[in-house]
Amino acid sequence: MSGLVRFADRLSRPRRIRRGATLTLVFASVLVTGAATGSWSDAADDGRNPPPPSLRSDVLGSSERSDDTAEEAADAAAEAMADGKSGKKAAEEAVSRSGDRWGSVYSPGEYQEFEKALGGGYTGVGLWARRGADGRIEVSRVQRGGPADRAGLREGDRLRTVDGKRVTGRPVTEVLALLRGDRAGTPVTLGVERGTRAWRETVRRAHVSTDPVTVSRLSGGAVLIKVAAFTKDSGEAVRTAVREAPEGAGIVLDLRGNSGGLVSEAVTAASALVDGGLVATYDVRGEEKALHAERGGDTERPVVALVDGGTMSAAELLTGALQDRGRAVVVGTRTFGKGAVQMPSRLPDGSVAELTVGHYRTPSGRAVDGRGITPDLEADERAEERAETVLTGLGPPS
Repeated sequence: MSGLVRFADRLSRPRRIRRGATLTLVFASVLVTGAATGSWSDAADDGRNPPPPSLRSDVLGSSERSDDTAEEAADAAAEAMADGKSGKKAAEEAVSRSGDRWGSVYSPGEYQEFEKALGGGYTGVGLWARRGADGRIEVSRVQRGGPADRAGLREGDRLRTVDGKRVTGRPVTEVLALLRGDRAGTPVTLGVERGTRAWRETVRRAHVSTDPVTVSRLSGGAVLIKVAAFTKDSGEAVRTAVREAPEGAGIVLDLRGNSGGLVSEAVTAASALVDGGLVATYDVRGEEKALHAERGGDTERPVVALVDGGTMSAAELLTGALQDRGRAVVVGTRTFGKGAVQMPSRLPDGSVAELTVGHYRTPSGRAVDGRGITPDLEADERAEERAETVLTGLGPPS
């Protein structure tokens, strides 16, 4: 999943390159693999939506500042290319100086792979990671049967280097870019730490298909709907799972470790549990817009949403909507806190810079970026059992 949410279908160019271009805004989930403090996978994430723009929020201040940064990145890339140097590296330095902590630059190949991942597949090693307060990157989940799993990596391992490059303190998007690749079969060497042991492991990337939504029954009869990421069609899969749940069964919506994805899919998932109405608001260049659920969702079943520090972006948008509207009791730990509107800009060398231009809010007007969502009931260990207990207290639908 850094969360990977995009609303338009074309990249815009900085003003000096092409004025009046269609904006393509990216919703703050960014990619799914490493996290500034939450949990991502090397799959993808980005949080998109159709015609509106996307969200990711560090709130830079004014939209003009992001315009200036885009121009500076484009100019830096062009000058570097003229000198026979890397345009991407020069653009990265310009974005770093801007103070946009969510800003990032991708090569054409990285961005193409990122786009593919939103469809449910990607080329990578199959792991999720989070960045702790100390800046270290920790593996939070390993995809069963994937390259990282076959190499023996496991939850709790810490990544020190990727192909010799230190990753501690790096933005999650950069860690993701290092883990991912353009072709299956290419090697990537990971510096790993487990307890007092440190070693290097060479893993070969593979094309990994993800199953973003899985459904199971808990011992007490509740239906557990686990949403790993909001990739294409995941929202409809949630709606189907809710419709097909046995009569009288409560729903546990597990969003732990969900780094986000397509905003449109998160809104569709919300439509499974509410009868229309507001899901979130967001602003782009000072203009406020709104996202609404479709009518006809199940408003009777009791619902518990499970969250943790790896719940990000589009997943936070859904959590906030269900909590604000009294549709779900939120159980777990504080979510990651990422809700920014970003605009991808094509640079002269073909690379892509994503820069923050706004932020989103929950239906009650709460800002998520940098704050996260506080659960109604704190629960770290045995969260599923706590969820079932809460469902019992909520009682069957009347």
